[in-house]
Amino acid sequence: MTKPKVSIVKISDYQNRNLYQALKKSLELINGLKELIKPGARVFIKINHLSSSPPEKAINTHPAFTRQLLKILKEYQTEITVGDDVYSKKNDAFLKSGYQQMCEEMGVRLLNLKETGFKKVHCQGEVLNKVYLSRPILEADLVINLPKLKTHSFTIFTGAVKNMYGAIPQGLRLNYHRLYGRLETFSQMLVDIYSCSPPQLTIMDAIMAMEGEGPSAGHPRKVGLILASKDGVALDAVASKIICFNPLSIYTTLFAHERGLGVGKIEEIEITGEKIKEVEVRDFKHSALAFGFLRRKLPAFLYAYLQDQLTLIPEVIRKECTKCLDCVRICPTGAAQPVSGSAWIDKQICIHCMCCHEVCRYRAIKLKMKPIGYILRKFVSLYRRIFSLLK
Repeated sequence: MTKPKVSIVKISDYQNRNLYQALKKSLELINGLKELIKPGARVFIKINHLSSSPPEKAINTHPAFTRQLLKILKEYQTEITVGDDVYSKKNDAFLKSGYQQMCEEMGVRLLNLKETGFKKVHCQGEVLNKVYLSRPILEADLVINLPKLKTHSFTIFTGAVKNMYGAIPQGLRLNYHRLYGRLETFSQMLVDIYSCSPPQLTIMDAIMAMEGEGPSAGHPRKVGLILASKDGVALDAVASKIICFNPLSIYTTLFAHERGLGVGKIEEIEITGEKIKEVEVRDFKHSALAFGFLRRKLPAFLYAYLQDQLTLIPEVIRKECTKCLDCVRICPTGAAQPVSGSAWIDKQICIHCMCCHEVCRYRAIKLKMKPIGYILRKFVSLYRRIFSLLK
C-alpha cells in the first residue's frame, strides 16, 4: 500500500515574501494540485475561525496564510469560497480577524456557513447516524482544510479532524458538547463528522501556533512551519509528533486511523521536506489534559477516576470580564449566567464542555482543577520533560 505523503516546509513568518513559494513547495512535495483541481472547479476553503480576534493572537488561521493560497488557486481559474460557521451577534464576524478585508481584496466569496444552511447527511458512525453539513462544502468539487496548529483544553490537540467540526451548525455543536461529555465519545463523534465529508487536501498553518490552554486562551508560539497532505489524519499525526505528542494518544487520530479514514502511525507515513526531528518543538506547552498515554496503562475504573479529577472547571475572572456575555449566549446548559452585568458560571450545572472558554477572546475565563488533578498534571509535565530529554 502506498504511504500517504505529508510535507513539512520551513517559513519564518507571515510577512516573509517567500510565503507564497513556501506554500507552493509544500504542495509540490505531495504531488501538487494538478490531479485534484480542474479549471472552473468549485473550491471551498474551510478555515479555522474560532472567534473575531486579531491575527496576532494565533486563534484563527492567519489571513496572510490564506491569501497566498488564494493566489495559487487563482492560477487554476477556480470558483473559490472561504468560510467557517462563525459565532457573532453582529454581521462583522470576519472583520477583526482581517478576513473580510483580505477576501474583498482578493475578489473571493467569504461565507459564514449559517448564511447558506445545512443539509442532512446519513452517517454510519460510531456515535452519529445522521449529521447536518454545510451545503457549500457538500457541493464543492474540492474541499481544502486549513487548520491552525493548536492545543485544546478538551480534545488535547486540534487539527484537521477537529477543524471539520465547524462544518455543522453552531447549535448542533453546542448540543453535542452537552450529549457527549466524555473525551472518547466526543472524539468518536468528531471522527463521525469528518468521515461524512473528508477534505481532499489539508494545509496546516503552523507558522505561529498556540500552546497551553488552546484553542483560544493559550499563548502564541512560533513554530515556523507549513504542513500539507491529502490525508488529514496523517497530517494530524505528524503535526502532533512535532509538538511532542504520541500521535495515537490523540483520540481523533487514533479513532480515524482505526476506522481506515487515514493513517495515524508515523512509520506508515512518508515525510517529505524537513525531517520531524529537525523541527520538533520539545518545550511546547501542552494543555492540562495532555495525559492520553494513561488510557492504555491503567485499569478502566482508575482511568475514569483520574479523568474526573483532571476535569477543568471554568471560572470567570471578574476584573477581566468585559460584560460582552458571549459565554452566556453560547453555553448549552445555561450554566453561564449574567449576574450584575458580568458573567458567572453555575458549577452545579456546568458540563465542562469548554464552550465559554473557547468563545472568550479576552481571557476572562480561567480553568481550575481539583487538587489530585493538579498533582497528576505536574506529574505528567515532569514525565514528558524527562521523556523528551531521554529521546
